[in-house]
Amino acid sequence: MIVSMTGFAAVAADLPGVSLSVELRSVNHRYLDLQLRLPDELRSLESALRERIAADLKRGKVECRIALSRTTPGAATLAVDPVRVEQLAAAAEEVQRYAPGAAPLSVSEILRWPGVLAEPTVAPEELAGRAHELVRDALRELSAARAREGVKTGATLDACCAAIEAQLARVAPRIPVIHAAYLEKLSTRLREAGLDPDQERLKQELALFATKIDVAEEVSRLGTHVAEVRRVLKAGGSAGKRLDFLMQELHREANTLGSKSVDAELSQASLELKVLIEQMREQVQNIE
Repeated sequence: MIVSMTGFAAVAADLPGVSLSVELRSVNHRYLDLQLRLPDELRSLESALRERIAADLKRGKVECRIALSRTTPGAATLAVDPVRVEQLAAAAEEVQRYAPGAAPLSVSEILRWPGVLAEPTVAPEELAGRAHELVRDALRELSAARAREGVKTGATLDACCAAIEAQLARVAPRIPVIHAAYLEKLSTRLREAGLDPDQERLKQELALFATKIDVAEEVSRLGTHVAEVRRVLKAGGSAGKRLDFLMQELHREANTLGSKSVDAELSQASLELKVLIEQMREQVQNIE
C-alpha cells in the first residue's frame, strides 16, 4: 500500500497541574524535513524525538509542535502550605514590631501570597515519559491518516492508468493503417510532381521516412511503463521517487508520440495522454 505525505494528528493529556498536547502536520517534500517546536521544559528531548519520528516517516515536510500549559487547580486540589503561612506570619509580626500602625494581613492577602497555595506538580521524568507516549500516539494517528490518503491517491492513479491503457488500445491497431495511408499520400504527391516513387532512391527515402514516423515503439513503451506503475502501486512502501521517475518516462514517450504523429487521431491521443500523465504526476508528488 502506498502512503501519502499529507496528514495531521493531534493528541493531548492532562497531568497534575499541566496540560500536554502534541500536533503533527506533514505535507509533501523531496526529503524528510523535520521541524520541532518544544517548550523549554522538554528541550532535552529534541534529539530523541527526532530519531523517533525519523524512524517512522521517510519523506515529507513534518512539523511537530508540543505545547505545555499550566492548568488552574480546582477547589478539590487546593492545599495550603503551612510552612509558608508560618513564615509569612512571622514576617508580618516582625514588620508590626517596627511599624506598629501597619494593618495586619487578611486571609485573602495571605492566600494570594506566592507559595501559600501549593500547586500540583509533575516530576520531570514523568513529563518526559508522557511526552514520548504522546508523540508515539500522534505518529500512529498520522500514519493512519497518511495511509487513508494513500488509498485515495492509489485509486486515482489506477484510474489514470486505465485511461492511458484505453487510449493505447484505441490507437495501437490504427498505426499500420495510418502509416500506409500517409505513405500512399506521399507517393501520390510524388507522381503529381512528375517523380516515380518506385525509383530505388525514392523507395529508400520513403522507407527511411516510414521508420521515422513509426510510433509503435513509443506505444509499446508507454504500455510497459503503465504496467510498471501498476506493479509499484501494488508493491506499496516508499514508492514516491520511483513513481516520479516513471512519470518522467511516460511524459517523454507521449511527447515523442506527438512529435512523430502524422495523423490527427494520433495527435489527439498524444494530447490526452499528456493530460492524464500530468494528473498522475501531481498525485505522485504527495506519495512518500
